[in-house]
Amino acid sequence: MLSLSTVQPRQLLTQVLNFALILSTAFMLWKGLSVATDSPSPIVVVLSGSMEPAFQRGDILLLWNRGMDTKIGEIVVYNVRGKDIPIVHRVVRRFGGGGEEGGEPLKLLTKGDNNLADDTELYARGQDYLERSKDVIGSVVGYVPFVGYVTILLSEHPWLKTVMLGLMGVMVVIQRE
Repeated sequence: MLSLSTVQPRQLLTQVLNFALILSTAFMLWKGLSVATDSPSPIVVVLSGSMEPAFQRGDILLLWNRGMDTKIGEIVVYNVRGKDIPIVHRVVRRFGGGGEEGGEPLKLLTKGDNNLADDTELYARGQDYLERSKDVIGSVVGYVPFVGYVTILLSEHPWLKTVMLGLMGVMVVIQRE
């Protein structure tokens, strides 16, 4: 059995640095994706069933925010002003967005495929539509089914985060090359 007292300081430092390298690589990949897609959150997880049957709870969505011309029927991810949870819904109406410099900005009305009414009740107080340039994080360009369920489990059961981080820490210490 390997204990912490039998681990050489140099080996422990190597393991900690390897763990830090993995974390920093993940962070750099996330930031690189953010720059490439022009989206602050290029990958999101579907948290509810409001877009069934198009997307199920736990699907991972890949976003693209380079084109500012959003069509009716396109699926977008947006943040409600003052809240931090992204919402995935389909564009059902669009207003303005003539394309001239200084013209009226593109405004969108969205609705979940599995919802009876549009999203005006979800928007911030006094907001009747989304402004494409301010509220939309990106348009959905692809998805991976059910892989995001780990994220949902971790958010619904916070104690799992502690267990998972503890296991990762133990693995770093006892892992041998």
